[in-house]
Amino acid sequence: MNQFFRDVWQGLHATPKYLQSKYFYDEKGDKLFQQIMKSPEYYLTRCELEIFTTQAERISALICSNLKAFNIVELGAGDGFKSVHLLRKLREQKADFTYYPIDISKNIIMQLSKKLQKEMPGLEVCGLNGEYFAMLEKIKQQSGKNKVVLFLGSSIGNIPFEETASFLRELKARLLPGDLLLTGFDLKKDPAIILKAYNDDAGLTKAFNLNLLKRINDELDADFDPDRFEHCPVYDEQTGACKSFLKSTARQKVRIGEEGWIHFEKDERIFMEISQKYTAGQTDELAAEAGFKPLLHLFDSRKWFLDALWQ
Repeated sequence: MNQFFRDVWQGLHATPKYLQSKYFYDEKGDKLFQQIMKSPEYYLTRCELEIFTTQAERISALICSNLKAFNIVELGAGDGFKSVHLLRKLREQKADFTYYPIDISKNIIMQLSKKLQKEMPGLEVCGLNGEYFAMLEKIKQQSGKNKVVLFLGSSIGNIPFEETASFLRELKARLLPGDLLLTGFDLKKDPAIILKAYNDDAGLTKAFNLNLLKRINDELDADFDPDRFEHCPVYDEQTGACKSFLKSTARQKVRIGEEGWIHFEKDERIFMEISQKYTAGQTDELAAEAGFKPLLHLFDSRKWFLDALWQ
């Protein structure tokens, strides 16, 4: 019984039901997410890309003033199209570094490594496929250099607010004194703008969520009918929690392999993902709670997004 099966079986037997968002990213899920990031409603990517295209020199200068030789470790690297701007600036400054992109998708890591070898010949790239903390331990065993950890794209928002400080403390436990962390935070704004980012007109986010049911069908011999589930995003302005659900449109049961049946009531929901929104002040409080020192706030021109550099 593999880990994917165990996690799905456990999540769908919980009350309320849930699925782990890390399993969105099979080959089809990767492609859909690339499309989501380019959609007109998904402002997060454009905001953070603006920061990296206009302020990469500022970031690289601060990194180089704090560290001599170091490793750039990117958690959830994806296709690296934002971080590549920083990598180029660091190379221009003759920085001594190795780039370690980490991603749960083996397909993405292979694509990124090939792309960087072509675009930046001579760049030392060591792609790692796996869970963040396990891969950080692996890097720690391979190299004693200081690290600059990139956790971009509001990935930290996929962790429930009450668990975020604990995650950051676990991350800090795998770092050395002087290591840096650059984290992307989506900031609170007009709720209509936020909701639209997770419910685009082209239906890409809907397809992205439903694709996980198709993956369960393909890999775990299940019989989900995706047409019998609706994509439902909700946003709580007070808490800053934007959550995605799949809602069963009828009373139904779904078989998973030979293990048995999952029963759904009409309108019963599966919790799929959270995307937490912050204020800039909350990010500083979070840094202090987790034992980091904020060094720099980097905003896009509309102040919709923040990349925070911590030590």
